[in-house]
Amino acid sequence: MGEMMTDSQTEKNLYEAFVGEAKACLRLLGYAEQADKEDLPVIAKLFRAISAAERIHALKHLRLLHEVEDTQSNLERSFEREQSVFENVYPELIRIAAEEGNQPAQRSFTHARDAEEFHAALYKKALDRTMEDEEASYFVCGVCGYVTDEDPPEVCPVCDAKREMFFQPE
Repeated sequence: MGEMMTDSQTEKNLYEAFVGEAKACLRLLGYAEQADKEDLPVIAKLFRAISAAERIHALKHLRLLHEVEDTQSNLERSFEREQSVFENVYPELIRIAAEEGNQPAQRSFTHARDAEEFHAALYKKALDRTMEDEEASYFVCGVCGYVTDEDPPEVCPVCDAKREMFFQPE
């Protein structure tokens, strides 16, 4: 991928561009969901197409930042980030939302924190053993983002959503 960049302005710009493209990708997926709810499938398709393009841009920038490494390193980094987020980031966000009386944000942050802990456990499980020879299926709670490698529970352990709210990602 070329030479490793240091703390250059270009590296900072790549990071900012990555963040912007990643945000646009997800924002457009949200817009597509809304267009689907409004029974506007052509507009939804447009949002999804441009979201896919933004994803391509974001991943190119991410690779130039040397953020994508070998799978073992990617698992280690993902585990560390998930653990740090649920231990350090979300508790403060929850505290501030509670102080400000913003219960929807507090609930959203709490669900995310609790789901991140399960995400870290799945990464740890992957790091503790070789998964290459295993068949795995993952189910995601469509309400809070909890992920399990077992059959979906009757009730989500994070947000109490019913089993029907779980889906298998592509």
